[in-house]
Amino acid sequence: MNEDLRNVVLGVLATGVSASLGWLARTYLWRRKLRRKQAFFGLTDGSECLLVMNRKAGGERTVHSIDVSALLELSALIKDCGARPAIVQHDEARQGLGDRAEFCVGGPSSNRRMAAHLSSLLPGLTMTVEPDPVAHRGKVTVGGETYRLTKGVTEYVVLARLTGGDGGRPVFLFCGQTAVTNQAAARHLARHHEKLARKYGAGPFVLLLKVVNSDAYGPDVVELVADVTRAARTEPPRPAEQAEAPATAPEPAGS
Repeated sequence: MNEDLRNVVLGVLATGVSASLGWLARTYLWRRKLRRKQAFFGLTDGSECLLVMNRKAGGERTVHSIDVSALLELSALIKDCGARPAIVQHDEARQGLGDRAEFCVGGPSSNRRMAAHLSSLLPGLTMTVEPDPVAHRGKVTVGGETYRLTKGVTEYVVLARLTGGDGGRPVFLFCGQTAVTNQAAARHLARHHEKLARKYGAGPFVLLLKVVNSDAYGPDVVELVADVTRAARTEPPRPAEQAEAPATAPEPAGS
């Protein structure tokens, strides 16, 4: 073998080795990123999670078209983790927490399971369910502050990651005042899950988000109002019962 041929062979071998090392490095980084994503969402390859959908306001078994979009975005996120969603109606999801990861969409007025989650997991946060007056519909109260709906202009949604039960799998809540806010929360989670994982790790968080001018921007313009994790997870103090003072007989008048 002359020297020129030997140099060619060595160059080909070096290129192959470099390409193999580069492929191995990219694969390792991709798998590490995937494992972190799976850990954050409580999913594993081939696992099944619960995707709980609400009903359209005033409907029996119908789902708002915008909520369907939110479900599709979450389904894509779940499949990216190698898992599969089991989609169930809110009134048919009868299982505890922790065994499977759960994604629950819709406010308590349209999602019975969401109402149960708010009551058991977020005792310090309330959302009204009365449809009238419109100004009070979906009113969110947490940490002594109240956030009212101005439809199409300023709308609020609670995005939460919580854990409960023995299995340790998380439940994600997308509890909005309107359908567009549910989709906004789902999209916000899909876009920012890495940042949230770095900040909160595997721990819980409860974020109050504001969707700005949805009539013009849809679910895409979202602002963080506050991290209300502590206030939402703490049961508010009950008014102290005032003990009635015992009646005291009047002193007799001096003689």
